[in-house]
Amino acid sequence: MAAYETMSFHLETERLILRPWAVSDAEEFCELLAERGKGKPPVERIRSAIGGFLAATEETGIALLPVQRRAEGDFIGYCGLIIGRTTLDEPEIAYELFQRAHGRGYATEAARAVLEAAVATGRKRLWSTVGTWNAPSLRVLEKLGFERDRVSMEDSGEVAWLTRALP
Repeated sequence: MAAYETMSFHLETERLILRPWAVSDAEEFCELLAERGKGKPPVERIRSAIGGFLAATEETGIALLPVQRRAEGDFIGYCGLIIGRTTLDEPEIAYELFQRAHGRGYATEAARAVLEAAVATGRKRLWSTVGTWNAPSLRVLEKLGFERDRVSMEDSGEVAWLTRALP
């Protein structure tokens, strides 16, 4: 395995701040997950998951980061690199924002910052997997230069696998 630089865990854009998780993010993270329509997870489980994210970040040098708006200071979702369905050498970029934050370019802005952070680690390629029904997410990835590699069938339905060479 190639040696990579550790990803920057504090990213700032014109309108956003991406930073490490805090246990205090658990409540809002529960609200975000509830928007998926499968109920609201117990806050204790999410606090534990945040501990898991922090441990994984320590181990892998990549991170999924909370996204907050700079001016308002509010938590609007997350964006970052995960192993997910891929590998540490070629991680996935992942993001999810509250519906109230959709349509304002925040996902593209956050994902662009994460993409630059991934380039700085020395990686050569990123992946993303997105439900084929999720046109807004697919548009974000298209704007960032991702190209469709293949489609697979999963329990959740059709999943598009997209990839992008770095830098």
